[in-house]
Amino acid sequence: MAGSTFGTILRASAWGESHGKGIGVVVDGCPAGLPLDEADIQAYLNRRKPGQSKFTTARQEGDVVEILSGVFEGRTTGTPIALEVRNTDQRSHDYGNIMDVYRPGHADYTFDGKYGFRDYRGGGRSSGRETTARVAAGAIACKFLRTLGITVRAYTRSVGSIEIDYGSFRMEEMWNNRLYMPDAKAARKAEAYLEEMMARKDSCGGVVECVIHGMPVGVGEPVFDKLDACLAKAMLSIGAVKGFEIGDGFEASRSLGSVNNDGFRMSGETEDKGLLFTDRIVKSSNHSGGTLGGISDGSDIVMRAAFKPTPSIAQGQHTVTRNGQETDIEIKGRHDPIIVPRAVVVVEAMAALTAADLLLQSMTSRLDRIQEFFGR
Repeated sequence: MAGSTFGTILRASAWGESHGKGIGVVVDGCPAGLPLDEADIQAYLNRRKPGQSKFTTARQEGDVVEILSGVFEGRTTGTPIALEVRNTDQRSHDYGNIMDVYRPGHADYTFDGKYGFRDYRGGGRSSGRETTARVAAGAIACKFLRTLGITVRAYTRSVGSIEIDYGSFRMEEMWNNRLYMPDAKAARKAEAYLEEMMARKDSCGGVVECVIHGMPVGVGEPVFDKLDACLAKAMLSIGAVKGFEIGDGFEASRSLGSVNNDGFRMSGETEDKGLLFTDRIVKSSNHSGGTLGGISDGSDIVMRAAFKPTPSIAQGQHTVTRNGQETDIEIKGRHDPIIVPRAVVVVEAMAALTAADLLLQSMTSRLDRIQEFFGR
């Protein structure tokens, strides 16, 4: 299978199936000397793992990560970092009734059309469980970025039609509710709405917003490997993501040049704890979402990923079998009524992997900086 490796210099090669023995990833290209242990990665996996609330699947996976290589005495060695998470709570018998049935909204039909067979136990590589590997790799990228003063933070912007109010936005609030919404009032409304969806044996979608703070000017390429294009690929590679925006996104199409253009100004010298910071160029607004011409402009990179409703619902649905026989199906098993809360950290991970990889690529963009690095 092609397409299981992401990145150019910092590369993450993922493997494993939903109901196989485990999920894993090999991260190559990480610089040597980065402090790293399993607790660093586990903190991210704990945000993604199932069974956290009634709004997530009841599958009880500890998602305990083990570092198999690439770390010695608490630091990366510069060699491939192999990570493994064992599956411990598979119930493959829950999927016996759909062995030859194509589930609406799933990849069953297309996977079968491509490979001539499919792993019907939860979708195999098409399952959302494969995001375990993305999060594990993304945790390493996040720690690398933090050494450069760059942070990546994602949160739930909306559940169905219920959106956060930026006037009530408090980032720390996302840790106080089960939906990772930085608005307490919106979270309460969203939880009530999800209760209604569950009672109706239905599901809903939502939007995850992500902000990369501290990215320097000059990261990304001006043509095919634009920073925003790479982020779009990263987000749209996540199962169930059906839309991507950066900055004002689609709203920009309804704006005017006089409004949408971000003006430039000098920041002015500021003193903080006795330190004087040099006057620098900054933007007076951020409609572009932190990129210009596909290259980072030094302001916050703001993006959004839209997730469709969870396709596995308990309502009866009409479909066909592999042999072309029309039938009805009721999907059994343990499924999320909404994907978004567990996807927040997945978005964060993919944004971090993209940013870290492009940062490393940018190190060779200018001769003067190469000469400076090698002392020439």
